[in-house]
Amino acid sequence: MINTDILKQQVLLEGIEEAGLSKIAMITKQVSVKKGDQLFKEKDETKGLWLVHAGKIEISRITADGWRQTLVVLPAGHFFGELSILENRKHVASATALEDTELLLIPKEDFDDLVQKDCVLALKLVMKLAIAMSKNLRRMNDKFLSALISY
Repeated sequence: MINTDILKQQVLLEGIEEAGLSKIAMITKQVSVKKGDQLFKEKDETKGLWLVHAGKIEISRITADGWRQTLVVLPAGHFFGELSILENRKHVASATALEDTELLLIPKEDFDDLVQKDCVLALKLVMKLAIAMSKNLRRMNDKFLSALISY
């Protein structure tokens, strides 16, 4: 079982009470990846929600002309894979370790089970996911508008 102190370092889990962290710790798996390892690629089935404990992960997509475009680089404390588990679909981007990285994985099946069994904890997690996604959307809108204005 993952130590709850490790989970407290995650942006997604800030403010979650000890009982909730203990439930999450029981379903969380630790995964180590080496620099350059690909966790998943576009169109892969989702394994779950990933939390970066140490290291850096690059999320990227392949453009229509075959170039890899970096969408975001996620340092320790951040998470990814949330869209795939919430929308119950395959990944639309790839995730690659930029350095040796320690990850925590909340498997999709266990996340879904948690949602069914503990609605209060699930609501807290989904609200935190929604807030993070809305911040990301606002940041992307700002970048898009800045690009339009400077063009």
